[in-house]
Order: sequence, then structure tokens, then C-alpha cells
Amino acid sequence: MIILSRWGLSRPFIGSGSFPQRLLHPGLRFYATKQNAIQDESEWETVIGLEIHAQLKTGRKLFSAASTSYGETPNTNVNLHDAAFPGTLPVLDLHAVRLSLITALALGSRINSRSTFDRKHYFYHDIPASYQITQHYNPLAREGKLQIIQGDNNSQRTFDVGIHQLQIEQDTAKSQTVGDNTLVDLNRAGTGLMEIVTEPDMRTSEEAGAFVRKLQGLLKRLGSGDGDMEKGNLRVDVNVSVHRHGTPFGTRCEIKNINSVRFLQAAIESERRRHIAHYLTSPGAPLKQETRGLNELTLETFSLRSKEEATDYRYMPDQNLPAIVIDSAYLEKLREELPEMPWQVVDRLTALYDVQKRDVETLIGLDEYHFEGVRYYEDVVGGDKKIAKKAMNWIVHEILGQIGKGKTSIKWSSTLIPSTTMKEMINLIEQGKITGTNGKQIIKHLIFNDSSISLNQVLNELSIELNDNISNKLDISEICQQAIKNQSKSVNDYKKGNEKVLMRLVGEVMKLSKGRADAKQVKEILVDLLKDGNGTTNNQNRSLG
Repeated sequence: MIILSRWGLSRPFIGSGSFPQRLLHPGLRFYATKQNAIQDESEWETVIGLEIHAQLKTGRKLFSAASTSYGETPNTNVNLHDAAFPGTLPVLDLHAVRLSLITALALGSRINSRSTFDRKHYFYHDIPASYQITQHYNPLAREGKLQIIQGDNNSQRTFDVGIHQLQIEQDTAKSQTVGDNTLVDLNRAGTGLMEIVTEPDMRTSEEAGAFVRKLQGLLKRLGSGDGDMEKGNLRVDVNVSVHRHGTPFGTRCEIKNINSVRFLQAAIESERRRHIAHYLTSPGAPLKQETRGLNELTLETFSLRSKEEATDYRYMPDQNLPAIVIDSAYLEKLREELPEMPWQVVDRLTALYDVQKRDVETLIGLDEYHFEGVRYYEDVVGGDKKIAKKAMNWIVHEILGQIGKGKTSIKWSSTLIPSTTMKEMINLIEQGKITGTNGKQIIKHLIFNDSSISLNQVLNELSIELNDNISNKLDISEICQQAIKNQSKSVNDYKKGNEKVLMRLVGEVMKLSKGRADAKQVKEILVDLLKDGNGTTNNQNRSLG
């Protein structure tokens, strides 16, 4: 089987012949046999660097008090400074500086003790002042890194993506072309951004996607940004070049304003194919350096403008904004306040309690800022490793499952299920005093009723008795025989070979026993009874427990 997904195809092509010619980039068709395609694929290396613009979660703009609320009527969240009225002066939001600093520290960056603002001059309708305030010469931070782990335990790969620099800058306005007219919405103009520029350390679209996802988790945990690409609060420019192994890097092209991880990976794959096709069809001819966009329907890139030489933006220091001087003691205070990162929580809990990585990630995903799901789990466990795995299963699969069915909002406080009550219930199940079915009933009752009542009150309301009190009162075999009488049609279906209906009988027993029977034991007894034509068995003395 030959997988073509790395050539931009979504499904595998199975066969012994050559690749379908119509599915390949035009420049690649002349070498479209399996052997040549694989050989040529291995000859090339893709080099990827990212420029990420993350909106700072301050609620106001970088140099004015105007709101940054999403979805407002166009041109309503606009201050005079945002519209570049003459005589207005920028007033820096210090909260934006703090959020940028903790992000840089979390990325392990070196903070510049003195950073400055510059004006990036260009003339376009999305920038009323004809310049953007940014940090070109002395950015806030440099030289960080983010470690990426790909794959599972059997085939895990770890690598670092270097952070070239992190700088603060203001966003531009949003423009939209309608017919012959260009409409401009200044609501976004002046919004505070962190521009995070990586080193060209990624080699595949999957690595670039993994980096963006991990950065999103970091921003959400710190509260410095929400990482929402759908709303445009995090946008990516990706630089791609291709070269043969052992040769200098090829010409770099930039794809602008990518707004999802899926589109990011599609843009990289499209550019990779285009570059390889050029070098194969035009040996020795230089690739034209361009700024490109992505067609989100065809998932192919297209030319926006030529970029043969560096654009002269005429950067100049902004005389209206003084330098930012960071005190070392303040930096140490911020460093001490850094929270535990999502990947650190995953590593800690999987190592300490031997729980599944995906389950920890599910808890993290519920609240990536406060980690309330993780805190609730740790409160339930209370350091008791004996119930750690059971607690994870009950929380992730049962509590979240019931919440999903009832479409109930998640509140990890005493209004959901108190952690002490949850731990008490799990211990009763582990001691065999109540069954797993009882546990599901208890969780459902607490979520959709009064969760402040004690576990004993819940047991009374649901008529659940502890097994050490009722083990001599009920004969499970008799209940199974009654279930067989009640479900005669299911019995007939089972005897005809439909083994799936056995679960209906199990459900009937659980109903008759009010959830006190052990489902696994019930299933075994039912199978024995159904093998005996008259419904009798030697297991008459089995009891609940």
C-alpha cells in the first residue's frame, strides 16, 4: 500500500501500478512511478519557520482604552488614537507588557533589560496612521525554545523549536473587498499582539502543527491569550523552503494569515510540492521569492506579491513611547508565579499514578487556565495511589459522560459532586460494599439533583443497601430466573443464536435487584441458566456480593 497523504491526498492509493497521474502536481507527473516518487521524496528536506501573532488577553487595546470585544458592530470599538486623529498620543497598557513577559519566561527566553518601540511605515488602508507600532530593533525577549514530543511511547520523538524573538506590537484594521469597494473595520486596529518568531527548526507539516497546538496550550494556561484561531486571535505566517539533503537551503516563500492548524499543514504541503516541482522541471533556475496566500477551498497556495528584495519599511524609533526597562527583581517575581504547564501536569500525573495520558489531557482541556478538572481529580485521589486509576475512570468516563448526556455545564466545585463524596463512593465500590452500577446511579443522582447531600442520604434515597447488610437477604440466582420469565422473547432470541440480547436480561436483573447485583456475576449465572432448558442450575446458592 502506498500512502499519498504527504502528497496532499486524503486517502491511500492501493495497487501495484504507478501513481494516478491526475492526482499529482503537474510538475511531478513525469516521475510518477512508485519507485521514483519514493526516491525523490527522500531526497528533499523541507525547512519551516513560523511567525505567530497572538492577541493579548487584556480586554483593551495596546495604546488606547478601547475594547477588544469580538463580534461587535464594525467601527464601534474605536478610540481617537486608533483612528489616527492628529494630536492623539499612545498610552501603553502595562498589563499587556506583563502578559508578554510571563509568556517569554514560560518559553525560556532571555528578557532584554531595555526594549523599545519602533514605527514600521507603509501606506495601506488597514493602517490609519500609515505606520504600525512594533519592536524591530530591541524586542522584549530573544532566544527561547519550546520542546515538542511526537508519537507514543513506542515511537516517540522529542525535539526543540527555537524562539528567535518575542515582541509586542499593535494589530491592523480588518479589511474586506466587496465588489469594487474595500470596507475597513477599525475595531481590531490597535489591538495588542505578541509576535513570536521561531527558528527554522521544523521539517514537516505535522511538526509545525504540533508546535502551534502546544503554544496554544501555553497561552491558555498563562492567561496571556486564548489562542482562538477561528476568531483570528491567533494567526500564523509560515515560511517554507525546500532543498536536497547536503545542499544549502532553498529560496524561502511566506504564506500569510493562516487561521487554523489544518490550513497551516495544507499550506506547507502545497508549498513543498510546488518547490520540488520547480526544482525538478527547471534545474538551476532560482525559485521566485514571494509572499503567498492559501486558497481554503483547493488547499493550494497562490501568489500575492513578489518579495525579491527586503521591503524597506523605513523603521524609525517611536518618539512618543519611552523605552521599557525591566527590573530583575520584578522578573524573578514573575518567574516564581509561573503556573505548571499542561505537558508538565501530564508527565507528573502519568508518572505518579500510572494513568492514561489522554485522560489527563481530557481533564486539562476542560479548563486550560485554572486546571479545575485536574485539581478536582487530585482532591478525589488525595495521594492514594490505590484508587488513582479508578478515580480517573469515574471522573473522565462517568461524570463527563453524564454531563454530556444532560448537556449540563461543568462546575468543578461543590455544586457538582464534592470530592470527598466521590472518594467515599469509590472506596465503597473497591471494598465491594456497592456495585459499579450503584456508582453510576449515585453520580447521575448527584449531578441532576441536590449534590450537597451526604452519600448516606443518596443511598437512602435510591434504596441502595450496603452489600454487607443484604448479602444474605437476596438470592441472585432467583432474581436471574425471574428475569428469564419476564424476558421470554429475549430468551428465545438468545437460544436462536442472538447472543447480544443477553444484555437485556442482565439489565432486567439489575432492575429487579435495584442495581445491587454484580453485572459480571449476573452474566455468568444467566449463561448457565440458559444452557439448562428448564431454567434450573446448580448455582442456586449464589448471593449478592
